[in-house]
Amino acid sequence: MIKRRTLRTRAIKLLVLDESDEMLSRGFKDQIYDVYRYLPPELQVVLISATLPNEILEITSKFMTDPVRILVKRDELTLEGIKQFFVAVEREEWKFDTLCDLYDTLTITQAVIFCNTKKKVDWLTEKMRSNNFTVSAMHGDMPQKERDAIMAEFRSGSTRVLITTDVWARGLDVQQVSLVINYDLPNNRELYIHRIGRSGRFGRKGVAINFVKSDDIKILRDIEQYYSTQIDEMPMNVADLI
Repeated sequence: MIKRRTLRTRAIKLLVLDESDEMLSRGFKDQIYDVYRYLPPELQVVLISATLPNEILEITSKFMTDPVRILVKRDELTLEGIKQFFVAVEREEWKFDTLCDLYDTLTITQAVIFCNTKKKVDWLTEKMRSNNFTVSAMHGDMPQKERDAIMAEFRSGSTRVLITTDVWARGLDVQQVSLVINYDLPNNRELYIHRIGRSGRFGRKGVAINFVKSDDIKILRDIEQYYSTQIDEMPMNVADLI
């Protein structure tokens, strides 16, 4: 729109980049820089980010003059009270079979399943439904009206299993959620607590289950070290812990 001159930027006073770390992790760095080149030099820039990777700091140095950093205390994001387990799977396709085996456990309460891509969310949702499992799904490519309807159903308890991406990890705030499954381990270890912290909010107990392939072991150990926590192999009686 800017290049076609249907959007004129001379009067723009403020640029806000919300979830800026997520935008960068999804490859929008070049687009952000392109937009900024067309904006007035006296522009005020606000970056909102749950994490501070090097790319965020790089943007602050390029876009901002004497920036003020405001650090907000994490809102109840803790691993306390959350039992963390992993399930070893040799192949990617075995994750689906494992999830099907766990389905009855998922529906004891409400569960959130995280995938790393929107394409994987769509694929897993379709595959679950084709095998007669009831699930709902939500990601950033869906229209806002559809996302709102899905969230309303999930909050009310009408749907019990939600498949989603990291972009919604920070926005989900459903107190009934007691089980989180990482179908894919997060690409960024700092996102781990945003995913499974959902299940332990407001003092509630919860269970997190991580599907781990052999080449994911290093990522799992890195998460353990980063959060000073221990992730054990999932016991047979996991349903009793939820």
